[in-house]
Amino acid sequence: MLKKIGFIGLGTVGRHMAANLTKGSYELTVFDSDQEATKEVVALGALSATSAKEAAKGRDLVIAIVPEGEELGPLFFGADGIMAGISAGTILADMGSHSLETTLKLHEESSRKQVQYLDAPVWGSKEHAANGLMTIIAGGDPSLIGKCREPFSFFGLNTIHVGQVGDATKMKFIVNLVQAELVQVLAEGLVFGEKMGFNADKILEVLDTRGVASPLFHSKGRAMARGDFSRSLALKYVHEQLHIVMNAARLVGLHLPAAEAAFEVYEQGVKNGLGEEDFSSVIKVLRK
Repeated sequence: MLKKIGFIGLGTVGRHMAANLTKGSYELTVFDSDQEATKEVVALGALSATSAKEAAKGRDLVIAIVPEGEELGPLFFGADGIMAGISAGTILADMGSHSLETTLKLHEESSRKQVQYLDAPVWGSKEHAANGLMTIIAGGDPSLIGKCREPFSFFGLNTIHVGQVGDATKMKFIVNLVQAELVQVLAEGLVFGEKMGFNADKILEVLDTRGVASPLFHSKGRAMARGDFSRSLALKYVHEQLHIVMNAARLVGLHLPAAEAAFEVYEQGVKNGLGEEDFSSVIKVLRK
């Protein structure tokens, strides 16, 4: 049974996932460079580590939710990183959203250290994480998923096994692509409607009644209507993930015109200083 858990990465969703794990009978050790986020989870009963290495040392399960980018290298491979502390036989559940190259590199290094690697990116918002409703897309040995089902159940509603290591990362590409395009399309519809004299609430009332209705349209549309762009999923991460998606598409010889158009809008959002806001703030780019 998994009793000792290390958790690295207390970002927008990570802190809530870790907070939910404190409800279980685990010895939970957390690490993040954000001291305030760490204090929040420690106040709920977790232990604080001074490094990712310390958080990973002597654990049965290590959960890492670290975004692609310059922080990833030191947190995984640095002298004080996860790989420097993790022991052979430990399960490493990598829940960040990465390029396929990064996922395979992490798997290779884990195998070299006889660490059991699980490709397990999560999907969901801050609210989903807080309420234990995340979706875990898993690639790897099915027996590892079985061992992790209990701890995963504290923050995830669904754990879906999609294949081998790398397959979950590929599936997350699809999720990121569709999610980013849908929110950008919704923003276009609202701005177009506003220009024709309708308010956002009335547009959403109509859209909510038939075939295009969706939880994503409802939540992001209402947030756009209120002008509430408090961060649930940062626009900068959506922009980054679209870039990864398009690179993956090129490798298989596929042209994704809608993705390229959406990427340009999100890229402008980053240039306009909206990167730290929720990705629904992409509507601000269109309202110029």
